[in-house]
Amino acid sequence: MQTAKTASSSSSSSNNSNNNGEHSKRCISLESSSLEKPLKIPKTKEEKERLMSQNPRIQRYLIAVEYIGTRFSGSQKQKAECRTVVGVLEEAFHKFIGQPVSVSCSSRTDAGVHALSNVCHVDVERISKRKPGEVLPAHEPGVVRRAVNHFLQKNEGDITLIDVRCVPSDFHARFKAQERTYFYRLTSGPEPLSTFEKDRAWHVSEELDLGSMQKACRVLVGHHDFSSFRASGCQAKSPIRTLDELNVSEVASTPYFPSFFERQNSTSLEQDPLNSSCLSENELSLKSSIPNPYLVSGSINSGGKGFGQLQSHRCFVVTARARSFLYHQVRLLVGVLKCVGTGNLKTNDVERILNAKTVTAASPMAPAYGLYLGNVKYEFS
Repeated sequence: MQTAKTASSSSSSSNNSNNNGEHSKRCISLESSSLEKPLKIPKTKEEKERLMSQNPRIQRYLIAVEYIGTRFSGSQKQKAECRTVVGVLEEAFHKFIGQPVSVSCSSRTDAGVHALSNVCHVDVERISKRKPGEVLPAHEPGVVRRAVNHFLQKNEGDITLIDVRCVPSDFHARFKAQERTYFYRLTSGPEPLSTFEKDRAWHVSEELDLGSMQKACRVLVGHHDFSSFRASGCQAKSPIRTLDELNVSEVASTPYFPSFFERQNSTSLEQDPLNSSCLSENELSLKSSIPNPYLVSGSINSGGKGFGQLQSHRCFVVTARARSFLYHQVRLLVGVLKCVGTGNLKTNDVERILNAKTVTAASPMAPAYGLYLGNVKYEFS
């Protein structure tokens, strides 16, 4: 009997050990299979955006922002201690919705460069703050604009959301852009630059010849190899670009305030609007010569000044418009146009620089603080 019990016991023990072995093998098999197929963790910003866009609870917003670039170290995120446009926007959105977001810009701007309208996109999932985990309907664009601006104004107050709209999850601010327009402001005159213009325009002490600069623009506009207007750090695959517009205009200096003569004429017209029909040709010509503070032709700032009044400068705006630009292309173009305006270069010199296809042939680059990203154009279905 004891022998039978012993055999039974050893058989049971053998079965248990076999079961344990099979269980261990299954565990090892499961562990190894899980090791063979690890979860994919998004590493790049593009991968994160792709995963976010696949989530139906995520709303993508297209936001247009204006900013004074003086206190920014550029638009793109950099080191933690660097203040950037994207960094400030992400911080404001985080305070608004209570979770981190990723902001992508349509156009990169360097330190000191301003924007009248730079466009970015951001993905937002609206989760209830009272009931964590509860997903709520997306915020209306107007709500996003007001809320984010509230937090931006608590910062330095030098950046503002000017427009917000909902877009599809695959709408990319950079790759969907059809056209970009840049403006560059120059002031000309021997007098010191006004404090109000500090870090807002490039002051050139010499007189600038508007006609010569406009002739140089006609050489540069169009489809060209712009290697001579491409900074060494440019990462674009090709230097070929189509410059749809390159123009120089003379405009009123800013801030613009009406003169005594202009105020008197404005008052007289308000008091007797029909009086203008009785004016002589000379008087009508005189009234029509009152400058438009936003767009003028010829110099409007050459008049005399009284004591305590700073002589205004002539102000010029270079407009450059294209689908895309090379790194520092606009500032290098302005550098050449300025030299043409001062007489240091002629039109044939501009042709020579363009055909040289090397940045060493170009004139010194214009400083960043006169450059403004004016507009980014899109087509919405």
